[in-house]
Amino acid sequence: MKKILIATTMLTLLSAPVLAEDIKIGIILGFTGPIESLTPTMAAAAELALSEASNSGNFLQGQKLVPVRGDSTCIDSAAATSVAERLITADGVAAIVGADCSGVTTAIANNVAVPNGVVMVSPSATSPALTTINDNGYFFRTAPSDARQGQVLADVLGSRGITEVAVTYTNNDYGKGLAESFSKAFKSQGGKISISAAHEDGKADYSAEVGALSASGSKYLAVFGYLDQGGKGIIQASIDSDAFDSYILADGMVGESLLAALGSDLDGSIATLPGGSSGADAFVAYAKAHGVAGDGPFAPESYDAAALIVLAMQSAGSADRSAIRAKLMSVANAPGKEIGPGELGKALKILAAGGEVNYQGATNVEFTDVGEVFGSYKELEVGGGKWNTIKIH
Repeated sequence: MKKILIATTMLTLLSAPVLAEDIKIGIILGFTGPIESLTPTMAAAAELALSEASNSGNFLQGQKLVPVRGDSTCIDSAAATSVAERLITADGVAAIVGADCSGVTTAIANNVAVPNGVVMVSPSATSPALTTINDNGYFFRTAPSDARQGQVLADVLGSRGITEVAVTYTNNDYGKGLAESFSKAFKSQGGKISISAAHEDGKADYSAEVGALSASGSKYLAVFGYLDQGGKGIIQASIDSDAFDSYILADGMVGESLLAALGSDLDGSIATLPGGSSGADAFVAYAKAHGVAGDGPFAPESYDAAALIVLAMQSAGSADRSAIRAKLMSVANAPGKEIGPGELGKALKILAAGGEVNYQGATNVEFTDVGEVFGSYKELEVGGGKWNTIKIH
């Protein structure tokens, strides 16, 4: 009788389904640092895509996706690299959404992700230098390069008859790349840069920097920095000394925390921010229904970054790191069924059946041969205590 019971027990164990481990996805963003007011929404948007896929029941025969967060700090490359090493080696993430700021993104890619064969999809690293990074096909980004943002911003100023500006930029890869791109485009249209000067983040007093900028005589100040640190400090010091008539801002300066800090003193300021695609409104509605601010800066790009990783795994039939790299480009581009925000369950079914998808998502994703997007930009103007969209470029 005992032998029969043992045999029965063994058969039961052998016939029971083997539960696969959850698949971990790293989310490396600057939860502290100069864009810390933006990253909670960015992370929530990425995690929305992961939960959408998991809850559909269609992902890799019912497997679940688990986000693992890491703090890039945005500006400390050593700290960001250490965090990435932990996520890749200790936590065993299959891929990474992130990083955010260009310098730490470059450091993680060069020192950790690419050497370990881990895909990174950044939703917000925009330095033109990342276009030519030696990534072996492991780095992608859903935010367009600042090579394009500089041109768009120059076009915006030209359309408004602004022909002379002073420029200050955060002293890192992002600030330098954007300042160079903008200056080149603005000058080619006949514009004049009266002064172009770097600033450091984390200072308590920016009066000296503002004094030098103001001495140039320009009425307009272009600030290519971060809304929670140096960029905000520069503008506050400018307001205190009545140094400029108005401000020209780029994506790193766009966020509700800047308006909350500076109020009506920003009225009339103009800015550019990636966004405004045909899928944007659908994403905002979908995200809002799930408690996420879908119109937050880089939130759509974060959702798309995570969604692409999910679809690449489904297309490969595996969470193998090299398989993700091999399939990511194909799920983003034609041919295939176009997939919008909130349609990951449908996309997963198509892929499971051997079909093809062309993921459009929240930002009309279409990768170039180096894994980055052309993208569209919103022209914004501050008024009535909010960022108002004037035009899509």
